[in-house]
Amino acid sequence: MTDPFRLVHDSLSFDTVECLQELLNLAESGDLIGLAYVAMFKGRTYVVDATGEVRRSPTFARGMVSDLHDELKSIRDHTGLPEGR
Repeated sequence: MTDPFRLVHDSLSFDTVECLQELLNLAESGDLIGLAYVAMFKGRTYVVDATGEVRRSPTFARGMVSDLHDELKSIRDHTGLPEGR
């Protein structure tokens, strides 16, 4: 049996374009095998979706998204933003 996935803290840029370029490089090299994402657009619209292995393993992906939820809460708590922002 293979080891389960584990969370590693990334070194991706906080800049949207730089982050996406690095993710593209990782996908093209075969290191990135799936994404669960939320994309925010001007006009306060957004999309949510999943690709690759994340889409094929939705139960496991829900756990990873839960980690994302926790990370966003930590960012909010450390920046002093009120809830709902």
